[in-house]
Amino acid sequence: MTGGENLEPDAAPASANADEARPAQSLRAEKRDLIALGIAAAAIILFVGTGGRMVSQFVRNIITDGANSVDPMVASTLLLNVALIIFIMRRHTDLTREVAERRKAERRARELADIDPLTGCLNRRSIAPATDQLVGEANRSRRGVAFIMIDLDNFKQVNDLHGHQAGDEILMQVASRIRTLMPRDALLARLGGDEFAIVQSYDRMLPERIDQFVTRIIDSVAEPFDLECGAIEITMSVGIAADRDDLSVPGERYDSQALIHKADIAMYEAKKQGKNRHYWFEAPMENELRFRGQLESAIRSGVKDGEFVPYYEQQVDLETGELVGFEMLARWLSPEHGIVSPDVFIPIAEEIGVIGELSEGLIKQAFEDANEWDPALTLSVNISPVQLRDPWFSQKILKMLVESGFPAERLDLEVTESCLHENIGVVRSMITSLKNQGVRISLDDFGTGYSSLAQLRSLPFDRIKIDRSFVSDIGEDENGAKIINAIISLGDGLSMPITAEGIENDSILAALRKMGSMKGQGYHYGMPENATAVRERLQAAGRIVERSTGQDAPGAIPEERKSRA
Repeated sequence: MTGGENLEPDAAPASANADEARPAQSLRAEKRDLIALGIAAAAIILFVGTGGRMVSQFVRNIITDGANSVDPMVASTLLLNVALIIFIMRRHTDLTREVAERRKAERRARELADIDPLTGCLNRRSIAPATDQLVGEANRSRRGVAFIMIDLDNFKQVNDLHGHQAGDEILMQVASRIRTLMPRDALLARLGGDEFAIVQSYDRMLPERIDQFVTRIIDSVAEPFDLECGAIEITMSVGIAADRDDLSVPGERYDSQALIHKADIAMYEAKKQGKNRHYWFEAPMENELRFRGQLESAIRSGVKDGEFVPYYEQQVDLETGELVGFEMLARWLSPEHGIVSPDVFIPIAEEIGVIGELSEGLIKQAFEDANEWDPALTLSVNISPVQLRDPWFSQKILKMLVESGFPAERLDLEVTESCLHENIGVVRSMITSLKNQGVRISLDDFGTGYSSLAQLRSLPFDRIKIDRSFVSDIGEDENGAKIINAIISLGDGLSMPITAEGIENDSILAALRKMGSMKGQGYHYGMPENATAVRERLQAAGRIVERSTGQDAPGAIPEERKSRA
């Protein structure tokens, strides 16, 4: 999981020197204890000697009717002897108590080094040797071992929305629910953050029992958690690795580190396939993960080297057929992979944290390209939900507008419904800030997310975009046409114009024209084009504004206004 991690399991001791120092300290304590006992023994022997002498003098004194008195030196020696014995015995008692407390503290330190203090599970440091031991025992009994890696889905949102105390409570309850379902000989560990691991032996001929066990855990954890802040629901993604590739054939077993690695890969596959499910490790997953790692590296270098470029898709007034603007789409011109679709690199860029830098570079280039277009043409730009988590996003957009001299009223930012579900308060603030400067805001992919009528009414959107999944079915599915009519009626009631995505052929275009006035876009009007092709298209139509290098260039902001901004 993933800033904002919950309490981590205790780490291993900082240095091996601390472990080496403990035997030396114990040895010194034992030496001190032996010295004290030796002194005490000598004092007792002396006490016996002086006491015997005093007793003999006392008896003689009685027999002789007090003729002889007790030697004062012997009496003083005896008293000092008694005092010394009492002192040494108390010191011995204190030393014994100190040693006992030290040993108790050492046992507690060893426990803390191996146990997660929040959940009481094993931690990452201790699960590895425990797994290796279980693998050895299973090998002797001809059983298999499954390493089950668990990661809670979207757990960071729990911390962000409800606080870390709520997150800690959920982690403790998750551990408790798993324990109630675990076999007695299984191991449970919290590896860190919201990651757990279960290690369990099983009959090699019945691997489906592991599937059944994991399914019960997923269902159990999916039950709502009742906290003071309300009911919270959590799902989990699970990866499973067996201690041998083919359990039916004798061979070398994987050690704990290999099991952790393979289970982690399988868990990532479960995340990629939609979360809230489990997968067993398979060799192709590792190859795919290795390829993804190569993509991540290539994306990072591609952002620095300017390999990501804007392409533009036409937006047309359906009633008149007139070109009214373009939507900017990202393309990756990779030297190794060719032209890569955003469906491939956008999710990865979001996960590795470079989507902001990537998008800002594209927007700056798009502003520069669009400054040459007819001022009547608008520029639409999709905004990632990850970008809207940046509290400075609106300021960055406004700064780029000022630096490029692109008019704010020609910019249309498209926000998806999923953004509203994640952080409605922050999104409302950003939308308001941008609209105050003249930027238009569209609600993209309408009908596929979580927006409500209350949000549409309270948020100052300028336009609704109907998702292509509804538009593409308009000629074949009667319900698709009804949904589009309903969205158009909703837009009319809220005074929000409509844009329809995914117009692929004449029949879809004809059906949409009958439904009312709107903008549309899709491959029916041509494939997305790069900046050069768009410029040639507009040049042929007489819709390019030639810019000069002077202050009066169309779309430019005078230097003195820039400095004031």
